[in-house]
Amino acid sequence: MKLNLKNPIVFLDLETTGIDVATDRIVEISLVKVMPDSEEPIVRTRRIRPVDDQGQTMHIPEEATAVHHITDADVADAPTFRQIAKSLAEHIKGCDLGGFNSNRFDIPMLAEEFLRAGVDIDLRKRKFVDVQTIFHKKEERTLSAAYKFYCGQDLEGAHSAEADTLATYEVLKAQLDKYPDLENDINFLSEYSCRTRNVDYAGRIVLNDKDVEVFNFGKHRGVAVEEVFRKEPSYYDWIMNGNFTLDTKQVVSRIKTQMK
Repeated sequence: MKLNLKNPIVFLDLETTGIDVATDRIVEISLVKVMPDSEEPIVRTRRIRPVDDQGQTMHIPEEATAVHHITDADVADAPTFRQIAKSLAEHIKGCDLGGFNSNRFDIPMLAEEFLRAGVDIDLRKRKFVDVQTIFHKKEERTLSAAYKFYCGQDLEGAHSAEADTLATYEVLKAQLDKYPDLENDINFLSEYSCRTRNVDYAGRIVLNDKDVEVFNFGKHRGVAVEEVFRKEPSYYDWIMNGNFTLDTKQVVSRIKTQMK
């Protein structure tokens, strides 16, 4: 089934040095851009040399290489994220975003890299469609199994960013064909594939059923952020000095400023 699009949508997949959004970095990014007037996707994939906050090249851990098969040598001559950030932001400008587990990992990781690069791009204005969430609500499987189940083929090149991204796009179209209750509408799919109403990309702060910003972790889970800061002001400093993403710290600072 062809996607019913009002805006372009970009399916993305990242290969990284690890799974910690705050400290790990992207080593490969693949984007599959689908326009409203065309079913033929625009595919872009490129390697990225990961660097730390001091601009020094980071080692890709062997455990990560075992998954995506990308080594230090493979990215030695690749650009850093900062070098491609502006052109990347322009490529996805005005697009909704989709992926497989993208709401919980790829989008938070991408947003964090943009913040490090100093590129002002607000992804919260987009709709997010997480194909994994749809799949788990319907079948409870992995991407390779999803591709086999919905598309009837084995996924060749699994854990390469481009193969995974193209498979995600094909799986979503097949899901729309299979489930008549899934509306071919990005707004609907975005709501359906959202597990929580995140305020920050990492989901540390969420909206409760009264649209109040509450903590979604730790000893204050479910408690309003403002209430915690009034009763325990040191909690704000603990977050700002802790191993949280830059985006989470921005959100927390904004809430703290609003209180004043």
